[in-house]
This record gives sequence, C-alpha cells and structure tokens, in this order.
Amino acid sequence: MVGKLLIRGMLAGIAAGLLTFSFAKIAGEPQVDQAISFEEKADAAKGEAPEPEIVSREVQASYGLFTGVMVYGASIGGLFALVFAYARGRTGPLSARALSAWLALAAFIAIYLVPNLKYPANPPSVGDPDTIGYRTGLFFLMIAISIAVSVFALKVRAALAPNRGAWNASIVALVLFVVVIGAVDLALPVINEVPAAFPAVVLWKFRTVAIGMQAILWTTIGLLFGALVERLERAGARAGGLAAQRT
Repeated sequence: MVGKLLIRGMLAGIAAGLLTFSFAKIAGEPQVDQAISFEEKADAAKGEAPEPEIVSREVQASYGLFTGVMVYGASIGGLFALVFAYARGRTGPLSARALSAWLALAAFIAIYLVPNLKYPANPPSVGDPDTIGYRTGLFFLMIAISIAVSVFALKVRAALAPNRGAWNASIVALVLFVVVIGAVDLALPVINEVPAAFPAVVLWKFRTVAIGMQAILWTTIGLLFGALVERLERAGARAGGLAAQRT
C-alpha cells in the first residue's frame, strides 16, 4: 500500500511541478531579469566586469527552471505520501481528501511560510556572496524549528483534547505555536542585505511570486493526492466486496 501511495504522491508532485513551473515562468522570470539587470548596471557603475555565466540565462530560465521545479515537485510529493501513510489512521475519522488537504496546509505553513517570514526569498543581486552559507544555514534551522514546534503543538493538542475538548485544545496549541515561533523569530539574527537602491517593487513582486509558487505546489499536491488516494481506496473496497461475494 505504501508503494502505491508513493507513486501517487510523486505523480501529484509532478503535476504540481508543471503548474508551478508555468507560474514561475510567467510571473517570476521577469522579476529575475530585472534583478539581474540591476546587478549588471551596479557592477558597470563600479567599473567591474560582469561575472562569466557558467550556465546561460536562457538555459536557466527554461530547461534549468523546468528540471529543478519538476525534481523538487516529485521529491516533495513522494515525501508527502510517506507522511500521509504514517498519519492515516492516527488522526481520527478524516477522509483521504481531508487528511491530505490538512497535511498540505500544515506543511506549507511549517516548511515554507513561517521560515519565509523570518528569512524571505531574495532575487539575484541581493545578498553578500560571502554569507550564502550562513544565510542558508539559518533558513534551514528555522525550518527545523518550525517543524519541531508544529509537532510539539499537535502533541499538546492531542493531550488536552480528551479533557478540554477539540476546539479549546486547538486554540491552546495554536497560541503555543505562535508564541514559541515568535520567541524564536526574535532570538535568531536579522539579515538585511538588500541594497538601498534596489527597486522595492521588484523585491516585493519577487517575494510574492516565491510565496505563490509554494502555495500552488502544496495546494495541488494536497488536493490531487487526496483525490488519487480516495480513488485507490474505493477501488480496493470494491475489490474486497467482490472477493467477499465470491466466497
């Protein structure tokens, strides 16, 4: 059964990757081009020669973007299927569609939205190349903390629900998550390497597109995977019914 779920998760991830690529190509690439143009003009003003392209911009915006998004989507879809397989039967009487949708929403918030609020995505020419490793490490640290706090909040909710009720337990868990994440957000260092002359509109649009790409990815995976699993379960139930009739 896990193998069938894994295949469907990867298929959902591939479909999500196609939609995400289309959105990134239409809405994201123009912002990247403007950011690169800003960087080139800034380098020219300083009298610096442009850095040689290891991969051409044409390839980056087409085959490179497509390959990266598709591999990412398939990988995320497969991991999502494994998490779904673990959660199925442990989250109460939720249907496959409902569980898939809730898991996708939780993943979007914990894995992307919360870390992105602290360390938002930046276009090319923004950030010091010497701090890439440091910034990347902090971003992944924020992801790990967000996931850990999410799991802890869910455990608190499960412990409180029998006595406090599902609604009150959910409120307590949500408040706990917000308070802990807020404290972590204040404790971690602030990184602001955006040049003063960088166009604010380009930065805003780039970050909006980055959030939109993740929203499309997780929404598609959550809804499509749930539909595929529900169809699989119905087919299994019909096969079981036919087998019972024959015996």
